[in-house]
Amino acid sequence: MISGNRKLGPAILLALSCAVWIASGVRLAAQTAHGNASLTVRITAIRNADGNLRVALRSDENTIVQGRTVDIDPKTLTAKVVFENVPEGSYGIAVIHDENKNGTLDFNDVGMPIEGYGYSNNPSKRPGPAPFSETKFALNSPSTSIEIALVYWP
Repeated sequence: MISGNRKLGPAILLALSCAVWIASGVRLAAQTAHGNASLTVRITAIRNADGNLRVALRSDENTIVQGRTVDIDPKTLTAKVVFENVPEGSYGIAVIHDENKNGTLDFNDVGMPIEGYGYSNNPSKRPGPAPFSETKFALNSPSTSIEIALVYWP
């Protein structure tokens, strides 16, 4: 028992400090391991193997958390991308089929896209981009998989 008028020795202080440091490190490691997830995105309905796919993981309408460029499997006309160590939360995925590899989604003279695109949750086909609210999903498990079917206008 330690009385109020006795000082703790340096060895006891060091031992207590180490115990607190180790406990906080274990708690931090558990939070880090629990708070990050792996997200696998499978892309289907690709019309050809020209170019590549540009995939953006978004946390809101204007923020890209991670982006990837992936090749298309010419045999299956599908592609897969994996985002690792993503903090749990709400996200949306946007994909474009960059057939000419110029880094953007191209449009014709009347403003219709001439390359394919897609979003998480596969919202219905309509002119203009899908609102983020329709594309967002919860990433709250260690491993999540989603599938996106690309859309093409004639």
